[in-house]
Amino acid sequence: MTGFNPDGSINLEIIEPYARMLSKNGISGVFVNGSTGQGLSLSVKERNYLAERWVTVAKKFGLKTIIHVGHEKHEESNKMAIFSDKVGADGIAMMVQSSNVNSIESLTKYIQTTASLVPSIPIYYYHIPSETNLYFPMIELLKDAQKRIPNFSGIKYTNASDLADFELCKSFKNSKYEIFFGRDEHLLDGLKAGAQSAVGSTYNIALPLYYKLIDAFNSGDLDRANNLQQISKNLCNALYETGCFRSGLKSVLKILGLDLGKVREPDTNISEAEVSKLNFFLDSNGVLKYFNKV
Repeated sequence: MTGFNPDGSINLEIIEPYARMLSKNGISGVFVNGSTGQGLSLSVKERNYLAERWVTVAKKFGLKTIIHVGHEKHEESNKMAIFSDKVGADGIAMMVQSSNVNSIESLTKYIQTTASLVPSIPIYYYHIPSETNLYFPMIELLKDAQKRIPNFSGIKYTNASDLADFELCKSFKNSKYEIFFGRDEHLLDGLKAGAQSAVGSTYNIALPLYYKLIDAFNSGDLDRANNLQQISKNLCNALYETGCFRSGLKSVLKILGLDLGKVREPDTNISEAEVSKLNFFLDSNGVLKYFNKV
């Protein structure tokens, strides 16, 4: 998530305690300026400041960094990709809006243009149809990208409604590509489809929950895994029911001791009544024991 100061400016100072908390709870990397972090509501200048600061701080805690550079203007994506490479990011990712492409071939070419500017850094496609309105089968993107983009490295796959496609992507070319599973509330389904890595919003607050879920799955205890996944679904539903998922998430982080400030428009900050309602849910449903330690 992106921290904001009371005046609405980005808060770069919160990044170090934020990274320390994530590292302490077992995270291995950060996805910067994505949808959870309101990347598309930030200026290019702000996104570059955040990218540079996260790369610097992440190295101190042994965290990998993938910087999201998607933008409605391709030239701005290209500038951010070049900058992210310059400051030492471990990878870049980009979502692409449907207004910019109309086929798998045009999507591949769009990504290729950016990738060719930063040939030494891995590039990932950010597949999130709910944001981009692009529902192409990602297996077709992999087939095309392997021929055109040498540094194409995988997909952040945020579409739990097509697990068959996810599974095809995961096994393509002997699992050559990293396919990050991107739906926290469906992680168990992702694991069943072969997921070995994931990027998610509620990992910011509840990593122990998901590690217990993964351990249960790996040990064959599907009843426990299902129970833990249901807790995840209940948590995600509670955050959505506040009226603004990201604002709700920030409220929980504040409870944990990490104040990232308010959300930026077009998101709306939830009311104190909604915060109280959310707190009641957390207290009464035994969720707090699964939360991150700051």
